[in-house]
Order: sequence, then structure tokens, then C-alpha cells
Amino acid sequence: MPTTPAAQSATLARPLLVFNTRPILGLSAALLRNFGWEPCWITNERDAAWQQRHGSMHTALVYLDAENKLLRQIEAIFSRPAQRTRIVAIVDTDSMRDRRLRRFVAQFCFDYHSLPLDLPRLFYSLGHAYGVAIIDGSSSSGGDPRPLDIMVGTSKTMLTLYGQVRKVAAVTAPVLITGETGTGKELTALAIHEHSARAGKPFVAINCASIPEQLIQSELFGHEKGAFTGAHERKIGKIEAAAGGTLFLDEIGDLPMTMQVNLLRFLQEKRFERVGSTQSQLSDVRVIAATHIDLEAATKQGQFREDLYYRLNVLRLQVPPLREREGDALLLAHYFLQHFAHEKNAAINGISKAALDAINTYSWPGNIRELMNRMRRAMVMSDTAQISIKDLGIPEQDILSLTRLDKARGEAEREAIIAAIHASGKNISEAARALNIARVTLYRLMEKYTIDI
Repeated sequence: MPTTPAAQSATLARPLLVFNTRPILGLSAALLRNFGWEPCWITNERDAAWQQRHGSMHTALVYLDAENKLLRQIEAIFSRPAQRTRIVAIVDTDSMRDRRLRRFVAQFCFDYHSLPLDLPRLFYSLGHAYGVAIIDGSSSSGGDPRPLDIMVGTSKTMLTLYGQVRKVAAVTAPVLITGETGTGKELTALAIHEHSARAGKPFVAINCASIPEQLIQSELFGHEKGAFTGAHERKIGKIEAAAGGTLFLDEIGDLPMTMQVNLLRFLQEKRFERVGSTQSQLSDVRVIAATHIDLEAATKQGQFREDLYYRLNVLRLQVPPLREREGDALLLAHYFLQHFAHEKNAAINGISKAALDAINTYSWPGNIRELMNRMRRAMVMSDTAQISIKDLGIPEQDILSLTRLDKARGEAEREAIIAAIHASGKNISEAARALNIARVTLYRLMEKYTIDI
């Protein structure tokens, strides 16, 4: 088993269709589940025929050899016009001499791996395939787009976060989510809720920074009719509304000191009183809090109660900024292009190469929120078929820095590829393994940099 997961996808419970007619050393259903996949194993023609008639999955793992009796059924399933499953193949090296098998890999497969398996690379490939399939699927679903309710990303930093979400979802202790503004802390809280035993119960969010201090107690705990001027009827608070589910307190660092005492009491006793009432009520609520500020420093400065901080900071997750999520900015840009397709100029059909390079290298100080806003604006305002750097509105001084950085990166990448090829004795498989990329990717890079062997 690899020491670290190489990939986890945008969702945490990902179905994986597995076509396999023989055991593969080191690969099992238990291992796949440990890395966040739920495999549906198909080993015979009857199962293949059933899958052909019923539904499809985003990702499939297929074992192929020259004698594979399922190849005909597999071809039939994945050649359907509506089929959007991304296939990752495991191929016996000797079998690649078979013309039909090579054609299948070239025509239908997102990536392929030879035996013996490099498991970290395999899991990275599966996760990336799943992310691309999610994006492609959203563009063809029709109707209004789904809410932004999924975590999108396949970078190593996000893989770590996905694994942490799965762990904390299994328990009921309070969670403190930290991270810069715009990184997706509420989506992380929602993922914890949806993968917990409380899924199906209410997920109630409140932004502590957006509610006036004189109203926040009423918002959290509710109030009785006549409790104060303007209280014309009884109101149920957020804590009561979230009964049985999850209460998400965003920007908890902005909660007024007076309310911090009341929240601490609720966390300790699980009981609360509506404003204007003397009757105590019990509420079974899991509390997840989030902040972009350093709460530990705030406690030392007397701006946040230390006892409340330790009560909230039982389980802690750090959501990484977009600049630390290698490759995810491109994935998110395509996701937003499809997700907000109903808003875009009808003439737009993609993103230019220069804009993609800028998206990939820009530091995104506003994180995902900034990328989403720039993409939505560009989709409406662009006068060309492809979104340009100008449409994105990235500052000119940053574009100049990006150009220099991109040139330096390209030169370094070309040198690294040449060095890896020579070090491997011109063995492409070994060179790709040394570079930690797929062979398909290596061939594309060799073509890009006109590298011959």
C-alpha cells in the first residue's frame, strides 16, 4: 500500500466501475475504499451487459490484455454517444502489441498504466479523470446549473483535505476550519455534514460578520413575541432550526464577546433559551466554525475567549489557498465555464492558451472567489470566441511577471525532460515515472518542446 494517497476527487464517496477478469497484485476493493472509491466490480459478460443497459459512472478502471474476453462488451459500453465515463486502463505490457487493444486505449482511455502498478500514480490518474468527468457532465446536464456545492480539485493539498474531511465526518466533535477568505471553507463544512451520520438533516449556516451585534443573539437563539421592539411574533433561531443536523458558524472570529459567552454555554450544555424566554431547550446540533483570522493570536490579544477557542478547536482543518493547489485553478476555470454556461456570451466556446497559462500561474490572492468572479465577468464581456487574459482583467504588471515566469518554467521543464530521458536510457516509461507524470503526458510535452529521442 502506498504511504500517501496520490489522488482523491472532487467528492468524497466516488463510485468506480472496475472491469477486471483476474486479480492484480496490490489492487483490491479494500485498498480502493481506503482511497475514497466505492468499486463496482464487473468480472463477466453478464455483468458487462447489465452495465451496458443501466446507467453510467464518471470513472472506470479497466484491465486489458490481448485475451480479454470483455473487450467487445467494454467497447460497446464506452462507444455509446451519451457515454461520458473517463477510463483509466491497466495494460499488460506485452499485450500492447495487439492492434485492437492499442486502438481501444487510444480511442477511449483517459490514461493507461502498465504492470507492475505504480499505485500513487494510478490513484492520481483516477482522481484527475473523475474531476474532468464531473466538469464535462455538468456541461450536458441541461436546465439550471447545480448550486456550487461540490469541492473541485485534484492537487496534493486537496487530497490531504479530502482525507481529513472523511475522518472528521465520522465523529460528532466540533470542527474549526481555517483558511484565507475565498478558499471554500463553507463547502468544506458542507462536505463534512453530507458525509456524516447527520446527512439528510438540516445544514444551517450563519455569517457572524454580516449580522449587526444587537441582532445576532436573536438570529442564533431565536426570540419570543414581544421580547423587544419589533418582535411581533416568535422566531426560531439558527440553533433550533439546525436540530439534528449541523450549525455552521462562518467568520466566528467576528462574534461579539457578549455572544461568545452564550455560545460557550450552549456548547457545554447543549441547551439554550430564546430571547425573552425563561424556558431552557435542548438542541442536538453539531457545530462547525470557520475563520480567516488567527484565533490563537486573537485569544492572546484578548479579542476572543480562550475557553471558547479550545471548545471549538477540537478537530481542525486548514483549507489551502488556491496558489498552493497545483493545477486546480485550471480545473476550476473549466468548471466555472460549464457551470455558468447559461450566463455566457453565446459566441464563447473556450479559454485561450494564453489565458490558461495566466490562470495557472497567477497567485489568485482572492482565491476561488476571485477566479469565479473573473471568469463570470469574462464570460459576459468577452467579444471573442475564447476568453483572453484581457477579459480576465488580471493586472498588467502581473501579466508581465507571468510571462517571464512561464518562459523560465518552460525552459526548466524542457531541461528536466531531456535529463530524465537520458538518465533512463531513452526508456519513456522510466522517464515518465521519474518525472511523476503519465507517459501520455510525457509524449505531449516532448512534442510541445520538439524533443526527439
